[in-house]
Amino acid sequence: MIIAVTGVAGTLGASFLTQRASERAKRREIELVRGHEESRENLHLRRTCYAELNRDARQFTTALNHHLHVMRERSIEESDRGALDEAKGAHRDRYSEAQMIAPDAVLARASAVNQALNKVYGQVKRLERGEPEPGETLATAARAQAEIWGMLRAMRTAMRRDLGVSPQIDDAPTDLHAQLRAVP
Repeated sequence: MIIAVTGVAGTLGASFLTQRASERAKRREIELVRGHEESRENLHLRRTCYAELNRDARQFTTALNHHLHVMRERSIEESDRGALDEAKGAHRDRYSEAQMIAPDAVLARASAVNQALNKVYGQVKRLERGEPEPGETLATAARAQAEIWGMLRAMRTAMRRDLGVSPQIDDAPTDLHAQLRAVP
């Protein structure tokens, strides 16, 4: 009888342990799938944010360039101001989003672009009002605006690295011309 009870208990215990192991394996599988889905969603969110930030920063830079040209050629009209302010607002919104999503390496580059854009915007507005700070001219504002393109390339490279699109090598060429020169 003891042998029969031990046999039944062993059989029940084995099936219970097998069931528990199966449940644990299923939970691990569900956690793994959930982790992959979260990673995929996070990558999609960053990719979308980066594409929009890159676009809006470039548009703000272009709007500043256009505004400077208009200032040289004619009087500024309300539509000119509106176009510049619209580009600035779109960039501000995208940059705010990136602050919550981007890792520090990308955010450092985005911050440098944001600061440079706002600095040039301030110069343009002061020049527009006829109240420039010492040393501010249309030429200095245009030079500062032109320098932003290099910062935009660096920001884009950091974004591409974060997304796994570009190599993680620090000395990788950052523009197409440099890459073409490197090809044997």
